[in-house]
Amino acid sequence: MAGAVERSAIRKVYLRLLPIALLTYFLSYVDRINVGFAALTMRGDLGMSATEFGFAAGTFYWGYFLFEVPSNIILEKVGARLWIARIMITWGLLAAATAFSTGAQSFAVIRFLLGLAEAGFFPGIILYFTYWFPHYHHARIMSGFLVGLPIAVAAGAPISTAILGLNGWLGLHGWQHMYIFEGIPTVLIGIVVLFVLTDRPEQAKFLTPEEKAWLAGQLASECNAKDAVKKISLWQSFLDPKVLLLSLNYIGIVTASLGMLIFIPQIIKSLGVTSNMTVGWLTMIPYLCAAVSLVVWGHISDRMNERRWNLFWACVVSTAGLVIAGLTMGTWWALVGMTIAACGFYGSKGPFWAMPPMFLTGPAAAAAIAWINSIGNLGGFFGPWYVGLMKDATGSYAGGLYGLALFGFIAAVICAFFLDIRNNAEPAIMPAGSQAD
Repeated sequence: MAGAVERSAIRKVYLRLLPIALLTYFLSYVDRINVGFAALTMRGDLGMSATEFGFAAGTFYWGYFLFEVPSNIILEKVGARLWIARIMITWGLLAAATAFSTGAQSFAVIRFLLGLAEAGFFPGIILYFTYWFPHYHHARIMSGFLVGLPIAVAAGAPISTAILGLNGWLGLHGWQHMYIFEGIPTVLIGIVVLFVLTDRPEQAKFLTPEEKAWLAGQLASECNAKDAVKKISLWQSFLDPKVLLLSLNYIGIVTASLGMLIFIPQIIKSLGVTSNMTVGWLTMIPYLCAAVSLVVWGHISDRMNERRWNLFWACVVSTAGLVIAGLTMGTWWALVGMTIAACGFYGSKGPFWAMPPMFLTGPAAAAAIAWINSIGNLGGFFGPWYVGLMKDATGSYAGGLYGLALFGFIAAVICAFFLDIRNNAEPAIMPAGSQAD
């Protein structure tokens, strides 16, 4: 009977929460896609060098860094439904405002404000999942949620380049239309979130009383097990060695990943592709493969009940892919290398984000998850800036990719030698049949 209640409850929670979470994350990453493709014409229209563009695009992550932790703590206090809706509405308005950039300085200011507005969204969703899913579902739910990222790149690539073709319509450049079309649906979905999300299982009208009781009991049992080992306070979480090591690992992954993501349209175009639309279709290839890698790797990590070495091998794969891309720059093998790298980047997501809830609960989890993400996402500033700098200095993207590979290698080393984190939730009683779901 308990197994049937568990399966029914988990199925309902997946069906209720995953689609809206996936859609919101898709929209958040459309911004990253648009910035990369906008550069194909925006740089020329506004007179920006590759270094200026990489620097300005990366200021988003400084705003993200500054407000990430406060935003997640507020979410813990006021509830996910209200706060995630606020985040989406304000980021949608600022994303649309990017269309009115007039140069590198105004572009950088708007990007910084956009980072402030969007801060807390990603760690907020991760925290929200810990309110609803037992630990042995964490890598799968994270992979299911994060698949919106490579899907956004794959689907957004041809859409973004098609919108670039609207150049001149209503007196606007194509890249201006791109930012406006990005912002409108984000605001609308933010309003929908107010009516769809439920803050906690106890408030869920879509669960039966038996399902609520089982889910609440299971989550409380895991929380008690973690607190019994060591209860970490909110302020202690910022300096906890495991949290800092996870942050260092993540900044390596993000620097490499976003350094490649922001410039991949320009890298592909440098291979001799003349049509922006063709660039869009070719950009789909690495990220369609990455979507498969993300889901499969997360499922394997959950089935093995193992995080550290799954994360390590994902870092190794991403490093190898970037080295291959750098060595073969100027040929189509570079696209193969970037595809391998993308599979490693996104394969790492499920195992990585399943690790913080292994030893953190409550406000400490809210603060630490945001802290890890905010430190890691500084790589979203340094990665694109470094690649743009190397391109202007050497005339090639190869040097930039080698530097990104070094960050991936450092992430792998940290994982191999330092990320030995025990799952403190394991003493909780896991209902029979849970691993078979």
